[in-house]
Amino acid sequence: MESIKILIVDDHPIMREALKMSVMGEKDIKVIGEAGNGKEALLLLRTLMPDIILMDLMMPELSGVETITQIFNTNPQAKILVLTSMEDETHIVEAIQAGALGYFPKTAPRQYLLEAIRKVADGIPYMPAGITLKLIQGLRRTKSILQNEPQITITARQREIMVLMAEGKTDEEISNMLHLQESTVRAHIHQIGQRIGTESRSQIVAYVHNHLKS
Repeated sequence: MESIKILIVDDHPIMREALKMSVMGEKDIKVIGEAGNGKEALLLLRTLMPDIILMDLMMPELSGVETITQIFNTNPQAKILVLTSMEDETHIVEAIQAGALGYFPKTAPRQYLLEAIRKVADGIPYMPAGITLKLIQGLRRTKSILQNEPQITITARQREIMVLMAEGKTDEEISNMLHLQESTVRAHIHQIGQRIGTESRSQIVAYVHNHLKS
């Protein structure tokens, strides 16, 4: 039996060590690498070929969602299991839309983590019941926002930024592509959110797919 090869991505060394200890002794699971942030993970993925990536969301340099987006855009077959303390519906929706196949709370027992790893490695989506409920609530909230704001005025520049956001580009990448200051890009995104009626990046992206992209 071949082992499930894992790459751990978390900015806390203690958490990375705890995850390695959690899978120690499991004959079918093997940690082949670890990264302290998204940029390190992207570099490691150039040489490593993990079966599954355990991804934290709140990290410096490059957030978990931004990292997931870049990995998924490069390799849509990548199997990513989010392992985080962030259990609100906004983060769940953003991670799943970015390309995560599973979403798992750090507070859950070890045996469920092993189950999640094995299922995601087999290509089976995995979320505990509580996380699934919050995902459904988030998707319903997104639909409600879009239905309640049918007429929204968006400038040409804001439209450009929104389309690039939907393509998974980071604020830094958008600023470079449009020759704008990164602070200007963030200001535009804030204004877009006000016009759409949301502070969620995922809901802005959802608006693009529903209203701006053919």
